Amino acid sequence: MNVHFSSATDLHATPQEFFDKLNAEFNFTLDVCATSDNAKCETYYTKQDDGLAQPWRGNVWMNPPYGREIGRWMEKANEEANGGATVVCLVPARTDTKWWHECVIQHEVRFIRGRLKFGSAKNSAPFPSAVIVMRSRVGYNAELTGSGQVHRPESG
Repeated sequence: MNVHFSSATDLHATPQEFFDKLNAEFNFTLDVCATSDNAKCETYYTKQDDGLAQPWRGNVWMNPPYGREIGRWMEKANEEANGGATVVCLVPARTDTKWWHECVIQHEVRFIRGRLKFGSAKNSAPFPSAVIVMRSRVGYNAELTGSGQVHRPESG
């Protein structure tokens, strides 16, 4: 059994090449969900540091645990983005979840074509992924239609 995609772990190490492309764009200063072995930035928070209880400033990288606590991480990312940080999140594209609708859809969403290979996994993830770029919520209106929620830039 491949422990990388089982319920035995909710941690998925970011593929380095994938991170490097985003880092070239955003110049990350803080990794808020890291271990000492997989930290992507010089400054990082580990589980022991409790990134949910720490301030996030600058350009933040977040690849949160993908288990039940992901909603708490997405809420924190949303709050910190509204406070001025730019938070870039690598998450499973779970568009049917509460956290997606409450924390994600008002931000920039980049769906990833294909499936990522996390860490040293030989196989691709069994789920699609997305990169969410969170900045202050400015310039979008949301409306609910019969086919779902639609986001449009504000006019004027």
